[in-house]
Amino acid sequence: MLEARLQSQQRSSQNGRETSLWSSGFGMKLEAVTPFLGKYRPFVGRCCQTCTPKSWESLFHRSIMDLGFCNVIQVKEESTRFRGWLVRRLCYFLWSLEQHIPPCQDAPQKVMESTGVQNVIPGRAPGGAGEGQVPSHVKREVQHILGHIQAPPRPFLLRLVSWALLRILNCLFLNVQLHKGQMKMVHKAAQAGSPLVLLSTHKSLLDGILLPFVLLSQGLGVLRVAWDPRTCSPILRALLKKLGGLFLPPEANLSLDSSEGVLARAVVHAAVEQLLVSGQPLLIFLEEPPGAQGPRLSALGQTWLGLVVQAVQVGIVPDAMLVPVAITYDLVPDAPRDTYHASAPLGLWTGALAVLWSLRGWGCSRRACVRVHLAQPFSLHEYTVNARSCWGSRQTLEQLLQPIVLGQCTVVPDTEKVQEWTPVTGPLLALKEEDQLLVRRLSCHVLNACVASSAVMSTAIMATLLLFKHQKGVCLSQLLGEFSWLTEETLLRGFDVGFSGQLQCLVQHTLSLLRPHVALLRVQQGDLLVVLRPGPGLAHLARLSSEMLPAFLSEAVGACAVWGLLVGRVLPEGPWELQGIELLSQNQLYHQILLLMHLLPQDLLLLQPCQSSYCYCQEVLDRLIQCGLLVAEETPGSRPACDTGRRRLSAKLLWKPSGDFTDSDSDDFEEAEGRYFRLSQQSRCPDFFLFLCRLLSPLLKAFAQAATFLHQGQLPDTESGYAEQLLRFLEATAQEEGFFECVDPNLAISAVWTFRDLGVLQQVPSPAGPMLHLSPTFASRDNQEKLERFIRQFICN
Repeated sequence: MLEARLQSQQRSSQNGRETSLWSSGFGMKLEAVTPFLGKYRPFVGRCCQTCTPKSWESLFHRSIMDLGFCNVIQVKEESTRFRGWLVRRLCYFLWSLEQHIPPCQDAPQKVMESTGVQNVIPGRAPGGAGEGQVPSHVKREVQHILGHIQAPPRPFLLRLVSWALLRILNCLFLNVQLHKGQMKMVHKAAQAGSPLVLLSTHKSLLDGILLPFVLLSQGLGVLRVAWDPRTCSPILRALLKKLGGLFLPPEANLSLDSSEGVLARAVVHAAVEQLLVSGQPLLIFLEEPPGAQGPRLSALGQTWLGLVVQAVQVGIVPDAMLVPVAITYDLVPDAPRDTYHASAPLGLWTGALAVLWSLRGWGCSRRACVRVHLAQPFSLHEYTVNARSCWGSRQTLEQLLQPIVLGQCTVVPDTEKVQEWTPVTGPLLALKEEDQLLVRRLSCHVLNACVASSAVMSTAIMATLLLFKHQKGVCLSQLLGEFSWLTEETLLRGFDVGFSGQLQCLVQHTLSLLRPHVALLRVQQGDLLVVLRPGPGLAHLARLSSEMLPAFLSEAVGACAVWGLLVGRVLPEGPWELQGIELLSQNQLYHQILLLMHLLPQDLLLLQPCQSSYCYCQEVLDRLIQCGLLVAEETPGSRPACDTGRRRLSAKLLWKPSGDFTDSDSDDFEEAEGRYFRLSQQSRCPDFFLFLCRLLSPLLKAFAQAATFLHQGQLPDTESGYAEQLLRFLEATAQEEGFFECVDPNLAISAVWTFRDLGVLQQVPSPAGPMLHLSPTFASRDNQEKLERFIRQFICN
């Protein structure tokens, strides 16, 4: 008992010392500097110049870059028309009363009189009422379906919720930042007369409430939000509809030959058409709800977007302005996993408990920051006209990679990869196949714009540094320099950051947010050692670091491709100088980059549909040269690469398709055979090269473990059942090896779907539903080992 008491006293004193380190500002005298902010802050979010050149020019002016940021939830006496001591105490309430809420009248009669509904009525009422009259039972059906979709917004309820939300947000967050110049672009697009359709990422269940609040406070009116009915209980759906929410009725997902489904889809089309005609802004989430295991692109979001596209094509409205929206958090303030199940609908009582838990658990010391980004609006009509010219031939992943994996072929086919993980459901099935492809590509294009314009938060930078550069621990003084370096690298790549302030305060605030996963230890020299807490919490840091990946994705793909070339030539543990001797031809680099591109899921790469794979290969190579990792090697007797004055015009056509232009002077792939590169010998290159390789290691290691698991898995099984088996295997392997970063349900399901597309797993229909079977080609252990070797060549150990 005495020993146990002594041990408990030692633990309590250690916890007390650690608590004092957190609360005393680390207990160190550090110089407060601002090393990066103010030097260069990129204005991100410009639309695609290839697909929408007119929008790129018309809705942007360089003066809006200097307008700065505003804190949306900072409401003071000056935010109202009144002054005085009582106003300072009631400013939130007065501000909510002053918000302009335009009348939003949902006209059921106009929906009933729409052409689509009128065409369906004869099939629902054979031999019914006279000409021009709608039978009463059909009216009730239409009103019932329309009641599932929407309800007239209630101004009093909107003001009450805005007041309550303003108080809650100030308790949860330090600030909610919005760029004034981006808001000015959206206002300019709204004044053009076309309806606004905002297409957003989906990071939290709070997004559907936070974004309408932000835009209402900026004078855009009531935002109609397309919610997922699976995430809300019936009581919560009724409340959200009175706040402007939209829900797809369950009858809309019935088969195409079902009369109930035909009527429901006609009513949905008519409701969206009336919404666009009235000019009310619409918010659609392009990503699946947080916590959902499945494809990144939302099937429901594509359905709503397809309704908008069809309304523009039919001519109900001449055009619609699409606005990519991104929202990023330091930490997502969702309820814990044991409070509600991710697949269960969120009820009103459960949502209130989640808010109370967030207010209690976060407290003043863990309040995070939020950044809302509105990208440049662009014309939907202009995109549909220009986008169809970029479509080319495509092949499946099995056709592209399986012969190379098995060693039957070495040449990658000159075609694009087709990988559609998001199912086509609901009203989108009624569209022509060409229009379905247009909606899918538009969704991918806009989601790429959303991710490219997302601000990188301080927690993502810190998690990336601790996971992929200093997993064994780092001194705080060194961590300050690394944080400054990675922030500057992010800004130089055209990505914005969602924070500002002095370096020491930023690092202290970020570490306090990550306190459950980080420990601070005092060392003898007076410095502090920042150490990761081992265990499953590393998977949470890996999810945070994935927000950093888009800024370095091209370089990470290129570094892993270079590693795959070097691993078969020199020893991986050899010195950097020995690896720098090897010459890498441009053709070999193209080939290796293409292999890795095809292996990686489309949900991760999010390539623009107007950009070909070979153009992306050239972009990856250009990035490696620009960041100093690759240096061009001039072969003896050849003309220097920089000598363009003596270059003669070739007999080929000088004009190329627009998709073939890149920023490099090496556009002609046939001239790439004589070009060689070697790794740079600068002192910073080895660490930076390994850092880039490790950014993709969680995904690639999950794929490699999935290949190892092939001979242990119990097949046949459903996709979800086999993904559960694989996740348990990843957890068991992580307990042995200590690599918890790849223990993620989304990585497990991505591996299963990639192997299905690759032909490793086959989906066979059965009475119980589709079942996965091991392909006869990969039933042999030899081919399974070939697959594992193919994946592991890109992993830097």
